[in-house]
Amino acid sequence: MPKPTTKLTWCKARLGEDMNWWINEISDPVHWDVDGLGIIDPRQFQHIMELIEPLTDYGLQTDIVEEAFYSFGIDEIEEDKTILLKRIQDSILDSDEQIFALPDVLDEEKGPYADFLDHITKLRIKLLNDLIDFSKNLTIEELEEEIREAQNADYIEGRASHFFSEITAILEYVPEGFELDEEDENSGPKSEDDELEKDLANVDADVDTDEKIEADETMKWDEEEEEEEETYEETTAPPDETVEEEEKK
Repeated sequence: MPKPTTKLTWCKARLGEDMNWWINEISDPVHWDVDGLGIIDPRQFQHIMELIEPLTDYGLQTDIVEEAFYSFGIDEIEEDKTILLKRIQDSILDSDEQIFALPDVLDEEKGPYADFLDHITKLRIKLLNDLIDFSKNLTIEELEEEIREAQNADYIEGRASHFFSEITAILEYVPEGFELDEEDENSGPKSEDDELEKDLANVDADVDTDEKIEADETMKWDEEEEEEEETYEETTAPPDETVEEEEKK
């Protein structure tokens, strides 16, 4: 069934106390209930993409990721600090803009976002069973049960569950009593590259590369040896063999 996208052209979002963005108003109120409707900001979406990357080796289908979200860009920041977001048609994975991602939850049970959650859940289980030596293989049901319990706890305490938390709970899931090294999920080298870039960015471009480095004790010793060699060459001529024989007599 094609998406009813013609009426979904804009939405207004506010930053909540939990530092997540929530929808205040939307252009298609008939299909969308804004009560507790969150939207994923660019920083969060980038983090999700980084968590998804290791799943590529386990059969990630990018078209499922693409179909799961509507993409929005910032059109205006209003006086009350809410932001007006306009629909954009760029690929949510390849766009150069700062993308706000609204999951397609029009059909919560069988829609594109539900398919996306099912897909990354299966791949996360594959990854965990591949990297951790369990006594018996971890199952999808075990992961879903733990996440469901956490969501129910939030609901009982009156906290709305944000899409970002729902997705990262799956992508970061590790059973209690086990752990994964960052290198296992291919995030180690990236972290090292980030640190290197940060160090390079802090280098002052105006620093004189020919500036003398303060000498340590080893360098001072080398300088003294060079000075002694120069003095010796200036004051000492090669000894004449006849002079040496006379001196011996």
